[in-house]
Amino acid sequence: MTPKPAAAQNAAPKSFQLSSEIHAYLLAHGTPLDDVQRDLIERTAALGPIARMQIAPEQGALLELLVRLAGARSAVEVGTFTGYSALCIARGLGPEGHLLCCDVSEEWTAVARGAWDRAGVADRIELRIAPAAETLSTLPPEPSIDFAFVDADKGGYLDYFEALVPRLRPGGLLAVDNVLWSGRVVDPSADDSDTRAIRTFNDHVAADPRVTTVMLPIADGLTLCQKRVDP
Repeated sequence: MTPKPAAAQNAAPKSFQLSSEIHAYLLAHGTPLDDVQRDLIERTAALGPIARMQIAPEQGALLELLVRLAGARSAVEVGTFTGYSALCIARGLGPEGHLLCCDVSEEWTAVARGAWDRAGVADRIELRIAPAAETLSTLPPEPSIDFAFVDADKGGYLDYFEALVPRLRPGGLLAVDNVLWSGRVVDPSADDSDTRAIRTFNDHVAADPRVTTVMLPIADGLTLCQKRVDP
């Protein structure tokens, strides 16, 4: 069980669940979405309830900004779905960058491919349709990845983390989505396999000396890890 925070850390929270009005205000005061992004959001929404797997627009903007700030040129994504996060990461990488996307669905990633083409970033994205653990195991073991994003099956999170961290360059960034899991991580009555997997993952990451970590209450929770420069 996750220990309770110290009293000095346990002040009244400043983060909150967004209302639809606040979310609209938030989006209106950032860089506007372009036609490709809006179309991809609409096409994904048309898929029905599964569309909830798409990241929030503000998450995409943050990923692109982080990739730019890191000066990243080599990136890996685990869990691509219809390609919104990959589109944002690829834009942040710039024309000289390379993004490896790992997914198992030809159907969903077909939507992604169309959006990447329209956005002019398809030439910097490599999509591999296979279990992500298999794809990651084929990557060179040297620490050469600048940025990684994980948003896939929750039971695989710990394995993906352990495959990616050794391959991150010192100072490289890893972002992981859904770490708050709609609040179920702190709900004692929630005991399903996904919730247990995320709790285990969160505890493991928080205790890992290889990375500096912050968990942000953006969308469904986003953990950012920077690989330490010093051993």
